[in-house]
Amino acid sequence: MLLLTEIIGQRDEPAIHQRLHAVEHSGRVETLSLSAADMARRRVRGVTDAGTDCAIAIARDRTLMDGTVLLLEADRAIVVRAEVERWLRLVPRSAADAVQLGYQAGNLHWRVRFAGADLLVALEGPVERYLARVRHLVEAGQVTVAGQDEVA
Repeated sequence: MLLLTEIIGQRDEPAIHQRLHAVEHSGRVETLSLSAADMARRRVRGVTDAGTDCAIAIARDRTLMDGTVLLLEADRAIVVRAEVERWLRLVPRSAADAVQLGYQAGNLHWRVRFAGADLLVALEGPVERYLARVRHLVEAGQVTVAGQDEVA
């Protein structure tokens, strides 16, 4: 297992970009795909696309982002890639229904954001698990499930 404790920088920084470009020619830039939840953590474990088992342990004042470079050597690099997030779009019928839906989402500690009057719920598991928790609102016609969105 490779222990990564430092953030070298971001892929798009000019000096880092040049060095990464040189390593790319040898085909030795590895990508470590992480979910949004994992990118918010300071300690996480994952496997790169080349099969390297990595343990990340960074300082509390550092943040992982899409394009974060964790390893940059003359012949090898590891870069973080943010996985595409899936969001469940829920549309309340009225303001009162929106309050009830918001209360439900808050009680369940769901990570949400808003798109106009729609509530977007980050899917961090099977969609069925989320739908089961708001089924009573959907069946009563208070909330419509408008599908899923993907955001990188």
